[in-house]
Amino acid sequence: MLRHTLILIYRNIVRFKSTFFINLIGLSTGLACVLLIYLWVSDELNVDKFHKKDERLYQVYENTKTSNGITTHDRMPFGLASALVREIPEVEYAATVTPYRWFPKFLVTANSTPVTSEGKFAGADFFKIFSYPLVHGNAHQVLTEKNAIVISEQLARNLFKNSSDAMGKTVQCRLSRLNFDATISGVFENVPMNSSDKFDLVIPDKRLAEIMGFSNPSEDNLGAVGPHTYLTLKPGSNIANLNDKITQLMRTKGLNSGEQSWFVSLYSQNYLFGKFENGIRTGGRITYVKLFSLIALLILFIACINFMNLSTAKASRRIKEIGIKKAVGASRKMLIVQCLCEAMVISFASLFLAFLIVDLLLPKFNEITEKNIRFFFSTELLLSLSVIGVVTGLLAGSYPALYVSGFRPVQALKGKLNASFAELWVRKGLVIFQFAVSVIFIVSILVVFNQIQFVLNKNPGYNKDNVIYFECNGSIASDPNAFTTQLETLPGVKAASSMVSNVITPLEPTLELQINQRKIPINIWRVNYGLLETLGIKMSEGRTFSKNFEDASRMIFNEAAIKEMGIENPIGTIIDFLGERVEIVGVTENFHFRSLYENIKPLAIQLESGPQWNVLVRISPDNMQETITRLETFYKTYNPGFPFEYKFLDQDFQSLYAAEKRVGMLMRYFAGVAIVISCMGLLGLTAFTAERRKKEMGIRKVLGSTEFAIVYLLSKDFTKLVIASIILALPLSY
Repeated sequence: MLRHTLILIYRNIVRFKSTFFINLIGLSTGLACVLLIYLWVSDELNVDKFHKKDERLYQVYENTKTSNGITTHDRMPFGLASALVREIPEVEYAATVTPYRWFPKFLVTANSTPVTSEGKFAGADFFKIFSYPLVHGNAHQVLTEKNAIVISEQLARNLFKNSSDAMGKTVQCRLSRLNFDATISGVFENVPMNSSDKFDLVIPDKRLAEIMGFSNPSEDNLGAVGPHTYLTLKPGSNIANLNDKITQLMRTKGLNSGEQSWFVSLYSQNYLFGKFENGIRTGGRITYVKLFSLIALLILFIACINFMNLSTAKASRRIKEIGIKKAVGASRKMLIVQCLCEAMVISFASLFLAFLIVDLLLPKFNEITEKNIRFFFSTELLLSLSVIGVVTGLLAGSYPALYVSGFRPVQALKGKLNASFAELWVRKGLVIFQFAVSVIFIVSILVVFNQIQFVLNKNPGYNKDNVIYFECNGSIASDPNAFTTQLETLPGVKAASSMVSNVITPLEPTLELQINQRKIPINIWRVNYGLLETLGIKMSEGRTFSKNFEDASRMIFNEAAIKEMGIENPIGTIIDFLGERVEIVGVTENFHFRSLYENIKPLAIQLESGPQWNVLVRISPDNMQETITRLETFYKTYNPGFPFEYKFLDQDFQSLYAAEKRVGMLMRYFAGVAIVISCMGLLGLTAFTAERRKKEMGIRKVLGSTEFAIVYLLSKDFTKLVIASIILALPLSY
């Protein structure tokens, strides 16, 4: 039976070559898109899932009731981790960890080799909580000493050529004015690609406590808020009870006014569900995962529709075959199985071809998505591919199987195929669906493209063009004022200043300001003289900081902060700012210092005479490269031994929306594939119709019909379907 079915499938493929190749190309192209999206979605879902204690690994958050609802933040007291381990039995390990990019890059030097690296401060339990395997060193000991440092294999190779040579060696670490020696106590494997956190060195939080002026990072520092707190729970812990215990602990420490509550949330949810609204996780990158999963299903369905339409269309060429089979006793079930087997063969042939296409496209796909996805044959992958192949075969072959097996033997033997009104409209409806989806894709692409262009071209409230920035290190860190003053004398440099943060991605946490019995979340910039002028930020009232005044106890706020504080005549007003009496000397116009997707938040700007992280330089657009070369020469002369690594501010601004740009690009490609597959199906139907009406076309030409008239005759019905799909799709797109 199986051999007979396979022979018939082979003969049908040979007999209807054009239909077979259209189905093969359409299905394989659709399946290639589905496989690429499957790999991308699978990679997204597995970010941060590699930690062995993933199901017990949590982060602590705080909810605060405000006049605008509940706000959620992850800034915790320095000593919370040790207090949790000591006082709450459910907590197995806990660690204080500074967030990614809370500090600029460290400059690590060994054997006169300086290397800039991302780093963080972390508690002693860090490597017991997170699964960053140590190649050298003991997870229980590597972060116990203040003078220790743990580095990645890559950093070890950059400094010592061999990771095993790094153990016990002393390196010099520099961060702005901070300069300290540390002994390498461990080397960990390079952070995997599917980690949302990227770093090359970990320094004990005891060092951070010393820098911040604490005796040690323990419970007596519960009032100093800033870093993140991570913990692993003992098996079987009750999360609701744990949350109540943490909230009660903070109340006993005098840090809970009744407006706050603390809770823990799975660490691995941060990547996909990073957005909180009114105290509840509401989404984030998971939106893109759902979007592309839907796109994959639609593309697969469009490809299957081609198979259905072409299979039912060519049924008129197989009616006698079906009639004979039925006349000699073939059951409808047997005919359905034969049609489904044929669909399965084409499906798995398409799947094999799709695999080859994916293998060719994967490097380019990784480049677009900025991932490192690889096609490994695993049990999970093979099972997924088998399911995709079977589902595709069943989906594509179900309607043709039911349609063909339903022929009446007498009519089939006579060669008569009278399609019912319903059958014709099913086929037309499938074509309309195909093109409606394609039109929706086109509209979606236009919307996404216009949104990205709007974001990139919108004036954020400051002039981001022709501004470069680089980190303060060495001699610059000791006196950034003197450095920027000399910078401004260079040809091509229009203005220069410095700040303890970044313009685009602030390094400093949001603070809470107590004004008129209300807690106001407020961001803070600590800046040098001339920073607002360098960025072209406009003043709404008052003045900027000036060397002609003593501005150490004076501050500038943005309009959003003044409105939130409820101050009517701000200039000259004295307020209590985090325990200090300060005078408001200026109000800036509102500008976007975070993503344009967020409302403009309250911002305080304070003059900073201490260490600063970044120097910002506005350069002339004329001969820009010459000016940068001049800057580099001056930098290396002023700061010998330090590499000159700079970035453009407008490029950083665009990087905020890199995810949206990637989504737009992927949608463009996948929409193009959907349109091509739809057109291929229409081409197949048109070609089949032309072949079936060959004699009619010949008679029409003999009688004087023009080629245009024949083309019009063949295409008018399909054109109507396309127009109908556009009319249907546009309101849906809206």
